Amino acid sequence: MTSVGMSLRSMVEDWLAPDPNRGFRVSHYGRSSRGRYVCVVADNGGGSKAMFFFRHRNGKWCIFPPGPERPAMRIAEVSYARTDGVTKR
Repeated sequence: MTSVGMSLRSMVEDWLAPDPNRGFRVSHYGRSSRGRYVCVVADNGGGSKAMFFFRHRNGKWCIFPPGPERPAMRIAEVSYARTDGVTKR
């Protein structure tokens, strides 16, 4: 099951297969240090199922939380000049 580019509703229907007559509901939602999340409860006639969905920075909903932000290093552009066969900075 791919979730790329799917709306939250499409993902709920795909993953939880709710009964169209009973539907589904958002039981709770919020924010964590990693972003937004939603807990959806669906009833498919055989019992209720709940699942968390997480919104990533690119705006897409996924069934897994986004990874933690890691420190990033930038390398400044360095110009090297050669003189007499010796590399100098």
